Amino acid sequence: MTASDNPLAHGIGGSADLPISPSLAIAGAVAALVVSFTVLALAWRTPRYDSSSSGRPAWPWLDRLVHSSAWRVGLRVVGFVVFAYAVMVAVLGEDQLTNPIFGIFYVWWWVGLVPLSLLFGPVWRAISPVRTINLAFARISGSDPEVGMLEYPRRLGYWPAALGLFAFVWLELVYPFSTELGPVRLWCAAYVAIMLIGGALFGNSFYERADPFEVYSTLVSKMSVWGSSREGRLLVRSPLANLATVVAQPGLVAVVAVLFGSTAFDSFRESSVWVRYVQSTDTSSFLLNNLALVVFCVGVGLIFAAGCMLTGVAPGTDRRTLPDLFAHSVIPIVVGYIVAHYLSYLVHAGQNTLIQASDPFGNGSDILGTGDWSVNYWLSYHPTLLANIKVLAVVLGHVLGVIAAHDRALKLLPRRHQLTGQLPLLFAMIAFTVGGLYLLFAS
Repeated sequence: MTASDNPLAHGIGGSADLPISPSLAIAGAVAALVVSFTVLALAWRTPRYDSSSSGRPAWPWLDRLVHSSAWRVGLRVVGFVVFAYAVMVAVLGEDQLTNPIFGIFYVWWWVGLVPLSLLFGPVWRAISPVRTINLAFARISGSDPEVGMLEYPRRLGYWPAALGLFAFVWLELVYPFSTELGPVRLWCAAYVAIMLIGGALFGNSFYERADPFEVYSTLVSKMSVWGSSREGRLLVRSPLANLATVVAQPGLVAVVAVLFGSTAFDSFRESSVWVRYVQSTDTSSFLLNNLALVVFCVGVGLIFAAGCMLTGVAPGTDRRTLPDLFAHSVIPIVVGYIVAHYLSYLVHAGQNTLIQASDPFGNGSDILGTGDWSVNYWLSYHPTLLANIKVLAVVLGHVLGVIAAHDRALKLLPRRHQLTGQLPLLFAMIAFTVGGLYLLFAS
């Protein structure tokens, strides 16, 4: 089986499908960040995004639809049907890459959540099968699914979600048997069990903070135009205003560090430099990849935290709180780099999964009517367009991150440090930009 035939052979593609100058792209990206910061320093001198008042009400008919019982139940049904189908093919299907469970797990679930959340808001919260099961248990027992037996500890914050996300990327990127059915089934079973136990103990607040996929989807959805008021009404906001509504919680930096660091590691492990090194040493490649993944995730977190803390603050302000308060500014960077890294993978492997899903047991059936389809590789046949989209996604993500950080700095930092205090964080973002684009071309 060649890499192109393997639905799990993913990546950003290397210089072969990025027919533009790496040095020109990197220089242009750095210039864009510096110019953006300069313009902001001159023209953006007061905070513009107030999470309590930004946004306008959505169309009344749309608000009624989104909050209707039929809409909510319909989404739950869709999510549970896909979940039941995935369980069926995972339990009864053959241990081969033609089993659609691998595409559902690695492509639709992991990568597909990004465009869905960007377009429609926090999708996983609406379709999550573990929320549906927890709701069913609550109805049977006569309890309230919102309230568990215990109160979720605030100090835990997003840390469980960060650990869950790391467990997923470790399975996908490091574990040598990630394309075997047994490990995937075990991971999913553990996820469902932990989520159901957590929901029973802490109620739905557990999913909001500890479900790795709900946290992932919700943070990405902050770059959409959909928000909600304190009264629960559907609002239309600019993505940057929506981004400002991210609530700082312990572990938020860890979440964005895992998302960004793992995506960067996925590029790095495919680079010729890393491949040659792994092949030339006697050290176990499994050990090396484990260490590299940890270094990338921890490194991103430390660089960002240092950039936030190396600034002048008002008397009495604890510098250690700044990274979580600025962490929302990394979300556009994460989204931009995920788009750059996984775009062709999602388009091609996503189609292949839909084809395989029509014949889940390899017996010639055509359940969905897609069995005779073929993958359309149009995007790969236009390498210049693909290259421009990838570079633009990385650059735009970083520019939006600079804007979000600047607006937050105007709120948090004392006036004399509002500009100079942002310089360490700007340097950190420039480092992310250079590193991201380098990896984009190196793999």
